[in-house]
Amino acid sequence: MFVEVNGDDKTLNIEQELTFFNESNDTLTSVILNDWNNAYADVNTPLARRFSDEFYRGFHLAKENERGSTKNLTIVDSEKLFLSWERTTTNPDIISVQLREKLAPNEKIKLRLTYTTKIPSDKFTKFGYDATGSMNLKTWYLTPARYENHAFITYSNANLDDIANAVSDIDIELKVPKSLEVTTDLNSGETIQKENYSVFKLTGKNRSNFSLFIEPKSSFSSFKIDDLEVVTNLKEEKISSKQQAYAIECIVNYVDHLIGKYPFEKIVVSQTDYDRNPFYGLNQLPSFIRPFSDEFTYEIKFLKTYLNAYLKNSLHLDNRKDNWIYDGIQVYVMMKYIEQNYPNTKMLGSASTFLLLKSYNLTNLDFNEQYSYFYMLMARKNLDQPLGDPKNSLIKFNEQIASKYRAGLSFRYLDNYLGGAAVTNSIQQFYAENKEKQVSRNNFESTLKRSTDKNIDWFFRTIIESRKIIDFKFADVVKSKDSVSFTIKNKTGVIVPVPVYGINKGEIVFKKWLDPQIADSVFTLERKNADKIVLNYKNEVPEYNLRNNWKSLKSFFPNNRPIKFVFMKDLEDPYYNQVLYVPTLTYNLYDGLSPGLRLHNKTILDKPFIFDVNPAYSTNAKTFSGSGFVVVNQNYRNSLLYNVRYSLSGAYFHYAADATYLKINPMIQLKIREDDIRDNKKQLILLRQVMVSREKSALVIDNSTENYSVFNAKYFNSTTEITNHFSFSTDLQIAAKFGKTAAELEYRQLFENNRQINLRFYAGTFLYNTTNSDFFSFALDRPTDYLFDYGYYGRSENSGFFSQQLIVAEGGFKSKLNTPYANQWMTTVNASYAIWNWIEIYGDAGLLKNKYQNEKFLYDSGIRLNLVPDYFEMYLPVYSSNGWEIGQDKYNEKIRFVITLSPKILINLFNRKWF
Repeated sequence: MFVEVNGDDKTLNIEQELTFFNESNDTLTSVILNDWNNAYADVNTPLARRFSDEFYRGFHLAKENERGSTKNLTIVDSEKLFLSWERTTTNPDIISVQLREKLAPNEKIKLRLTYTTKIPSDKFTKFGYDATGSMNLKTWYLTPARYENHAFITYSNANLDDIANAVSDIDIELKVPKSLEVTTDLNSGETIQKENYSVFKLTGKNRSNFSLFIEPKSSFSSFKIDDLEVVTNLKEEKISSKQQAYAIECIVNYVDHLIGKYPFEKIVVSQTDYDRNPFYGLNQLPSFIRPFSDEFTYEIKFLKTYLNAYLKNSLHLDNRKDNWIYDGIQVYVMMKYIEQNYPNTKMLGSASTFLLLKSYNLTNLDFNEQYSYFYMLMARKNLDQPLGDPKNSLIKFNEQIASKYRAGLSFRYLDNYLGGAAVTNSIQQFYAENKEKQVSRNNFESTLKRSTDKNIDWFFRTIIESRKIIDFKFADVVKSKDSVSFTIKNKTGVIVPVPVYGINKGEIVFKKWLDPQIADSVFTLERKNADKIVLNYKNEVPEYNLRNNWKSLKSFFPNNRPIKFVFMKDLEDPYYNQVLYVPTLTYNLYDGLSPGLRLHNKTILDKPFIFDVNPAYSTNAKTFSGSGFVVVNQNYRNSLLYNVRYSLSGAYFHYAADATYLKINPMIQLKIREDDIRDNKKQLILLRQVMVSREKSALVIDNSTENYSVFNAKYFNSTTEITNHFSFSTDLQIAAKFGKTAAELEYRQLFENNRQINLRFYAGTFLYNTTNSDFFSFALDRPTDYLFDYGYYGRSENSGFFSQQLIVAEGGFKSKLNTPYANQWMTTVNASYAIWNWIEIYGDAGLLKNKYQNEKFLYDSGIRLNLVPDYFEMYLPVYSSNGWEIGQDKYNEKIRFVITLSPKILINLFNRKWF
């Protein structure tokens, strides 16, 4: 290639000569080229859709000059005849070139291409140009796709670093303005200096990809380790060049020894690559908390990033289908590095020495134990996926964290089971035999199986290719002075090996790997003075539940776990019954500020049984109040119905200054998902009985029943992405004096100009109604909330500030009109449209019908200030069925607001990007 860099308009003018050698046994009529830079061309590409379903809106709202593209492409053959080519709407980042003559096996064809590449901004994927004029280039040129199994592999760009390029030899002449400097992992040849520009000659052999950085001033430093040049700009300001050099030398030598020599002369370890794949845990801590030394932090960051570049550049696996091998080797080597060099380091570093934190399991865990918890976070949510699944099918949290860590844990599991460093030796052999070749998981499996006489089919069929969970426990245990006999109960029926340990006063007195071949297996072992036997003591097996893995061999209370009180939050501790306590402060107008103490057992990992009680003291009423619930969670691993949640909750607060309510709510929730776990379509069925007991109030005037019970059935169906949202729900309520049903539709569309339209349709009707008040009626603008579901601060207020609180439900109107209720039926439409940033216009229209009255048509409109969605919003009425509200008296009392104090809403906004 001859590449001319234009730093002003961020383009590359490229003349390319491509010699394609058909090494297959097939005769080809076309050649597929990867054009991944064109994935940035518009908002309809697979890359754009990926951004949308991961709730990243930056690309959708980007300016045209921030996006990338490939333009002015011409392709001619060796006879200088133009070849036809096409890219489909479905795959605009893949080009199919039609050959004039068939290309037989072992024949070559030479193609000449000219085109212009527009580089995108780096704010989307961290690849591209930045504000300083630097360019970090990856997958920016046209290159043949890999040909395999009688077809070209056509992977579109999904921001997963898994391009399926054919292995190539590369020669580049790179012409850049003289003000710019170049860094690359290609070999550098002669550099030609001219008055206004420089031409760099770069070469590479057996490459499927390479890094190229063009900067006004190079941010990279070079370190020579034997015959390898390491070029890095990894940031760690407090580390001197000498300290960096020492750490880099140690890591390079360690990896060379554990895996093998890197086959190329130069490797680039960049901050960009680390930022795209950070060490989660280190990168989540705020800068003022530094539980690890600067040297340790730099080592871990460099080790992770170096291993990623080292493996991806030298082992040519299918990055999409077989990425678990890269991940497994990377995390396995990192764990080995910690075991050898930092065996006593804890998960939170020096925080484990703080007196206030010593009782926390989170601070006492060894550094390598965190990998298991990150994997288990998804397994307990029933969101884990098979390691062998393609990268593009994984939930973001699995793709970036959980599956990577489980791959490393699985390699360690197999290594511990086989013994004799079998996995380490297999990795070395696999690397030595296959570096710079195209290989697959079959080659890796064959290498592993050659290293042992044991049958390890279970490792590939169960650990790699399935999402089956492992969970063992002890059943019957019979002990004598010299031996112990026990039954291992296999709770999930997954047949894999598991170790059993004998423990005496905290010391290991024996360890034995067991191979249970049936659901429940009986074993007898020499006791060796053990006072406790523990399954999976070192957490070598990625097991679902460790709380049922031990039995005391003492006379009494064989599994009596002491209660452990923990402040705020902690990781699950298998040897204690943890009770977490958290001071709380709630508020409503009638109870006032209510300080309380929340007691619960919700650790970071989900549990099958949860209790949560929050007694509080109402400072206004001078009485106790509070809420609480118990939950039983049941996951279904291989079903569209993936979770059933049984719960019983209660709440006791004031609904008026002189009256309290007690709500008891038994409930069942059924969660349904698609076969494709990445699909953002979710369904929920909710069945509950709401029982309410209300004290009589002299301040609240209505003739409703103080005590009532309502059966409620709901169905939710939603599909949500950043660019569009559609949801549908139905609601059925049956009580002694009324029955009603309703349906609601919501639609949201975000346009490229940052305008957004929101539409909501609501319709409800009574099946029967013998009540004599509007307490159970459909509400136009302010539901009475007789089920006590909404977070009203002053639920019984009819005037004043608290009456202006808005909860968009039922009719969803913002203006207070003369007919606020419907005791027969109601149907409304709510709409809003963004006109500038957080300023929107809104309008509502509806029909409602009351007994003995004609139906009424009502409407309102105004300005919505959407300052923090769902957290802080204001609605300013302009015109409605009341007339020009903006010019009427007491306009400030007509303004409605949304204020939410619950942190769960913000957490959900963050979680949806990951889960």
